[in-house]
Amino acid sequence: MEVFLIRLLQFLLAISLLVLLHELGHFTFAKIFKVRVTKFYLFFNPKFHILSTYDTWVRKLLKLKPEVVPTKEVEVEVKEGEEPQKETVKEYVGTEYGLGWLPLGGYCAIDGMIDETNQKLSDDPKPWEFRTKPTWQRLLIMIGGVLVNFLLALFIYSMILFYWGETYVPVDKMSDGMKFNAEAKALGFEDHDILVSTDRGPLKKFDDDLFREVSKARTVNVIRQGQPLAIHIPEQQDLNLLNMFKATPMFMRPFLPAVIDSVMPGSAAAEIGLQPGDSILAINGKKVDSHNEFTDEIACLGDVLATAKTPADSMKVRNVELVVWRASQAALHDSIPYAGDTLKATLSPELQLGFVTMTKYEPTTFKYGFLESIPAGIGYGWHKLSGYVSDMQYVFTSEGAKSLGGFGAIGSLFPEMWDWHRFWEMTAFLSIILAFMNILPIPALDGGHVLFLLYEMITRRKPSEKFMIRAEYVGFGILVLLMVVANLNDILRWLGYM
Repeated sequence: MEVFLIRLLQFLLAISLLVLLHELGHFTFAKIFKVRVTKFYLFFNPKFHILSTYDTWVRKLLKLKPEVVPTKEVEVEVKEGEEPQKETVKEYVGTEYGLGWLPLGGYCAIDGMIDETNQKLSDDPKPWEFRTKPTWQRLLIMIGGVLVNFLLALFIYSMILFYWGETYVPVDKMSDGMKFNAEAKALGFEDHDILVSTDRGPLKKFDDDLFREVSKARTVNVIRQGQPLAIHIPEQQDLNLLNMFKATPMFMRPFLPAVIDSVMPGSAAAEIGLQPGDSILAINGKKVDSHNEFTDEIACLGDVLATAKTPADSMKVRNVELVVWRASQAALHDSIPYAGDTLKATLSPELQLGFVTMTKYEPTTFKYGFLESIPAGIGYGWHKLSGYVSDMQYVFTSEGAKSLGGFGAIGSLFPEMWDWHRFWEMTAFLSIILAFMNILPIPALDGGHVLFLLYEMITRRKPSEKFMIRAEYVGFGILVLLMVVANLNDILRWLGYM
């Protein structure tokens, strides 16, 4: 429950920040061009809101005065025999700032614009309405949110590089190579292969880009037992990111030997006397050749534990039998082959044995100065965007549809413990996604409005109000359908059907 709340809080904080700044982009350009913004809300407010500057107590507290403008003259009723009189009607034109109760985003309601907040326009266009402004001004208002999100991502990436630097494991320093799953081995990879390059270029860092480069390659060059070797990927082989990340175990991971580096005090490992240098050879009769396979077996126990109905059933899962090769005992068995000791241990409720594995992978951190971090952050952000756009091609496949994720999938990307570094990385990435998704030419999204504005600029003709309303309904329906599919996928994954 604690992990869920931490992830939920990070998700809401990131989404709130991104949506607020996205809508502020629209708001800023609208104000520059003197377009009335009737509402500016963080979170949605169907039926009611938490607070609003329209609330009397808020206006009194903040000492807000209504902004009014003369709109038209109307005749005033007079007594019989008196001369007709007219008075000027004044209309409130200020922006209602508010906080809604449904934390799924927010919105900026621009007067004179057909969108999800305004489906019907008056017959009397006003000079402060969106629809009366020149096309180029309306275009800038519509791309304002996307522009802010993209620039925000580049800024965050730059500041991450400036504050934390760039930490990565050089691929050529991974002397134990990779641990591959069965799918990878069927293509010709073997455990301990050291990745060098692909037909697309050299491989330098172990990060998400390494997966992307391998997934798009036709030839992967490796070092196997000290000798260079080229592995050719068949063109018909559907080796892509979706399959690589969906697979369990993953397509490739750093090979981690099941050798103990340190033992946590009071843990199950300490209770059975494990020492640094000891190796785990098997668990519950299943041989393991690495820490990777050991954690895979623990994951299988986790699936069984999830179905346990009683404390006794849970304890059966937690009680495991290990075969351990003890470094302190090996020297005593020079004349007799030593196959290890069989030990019984009780894992923690989280199925932890309580040791840290030995690794030879030393990460490298490259520090950036403030001025250096800006172009580096721009390059990093652009690389992330291009990679995301490139991967979108897989979404339009049957496997791609299954890979769609909703709020649960996005929330799971955040770390289980509060980590500001990871939080800002995820916020920047979500900002890029928000910018790209919003610029897609789908009615109800910013990109749909941009598409119609470009049509108007080219043809010198405005789409009719009736057409715009219908398009808005169609686009909104598409978005609702995508959200239903994405969140249904989350539910099916949680239930174990995907």
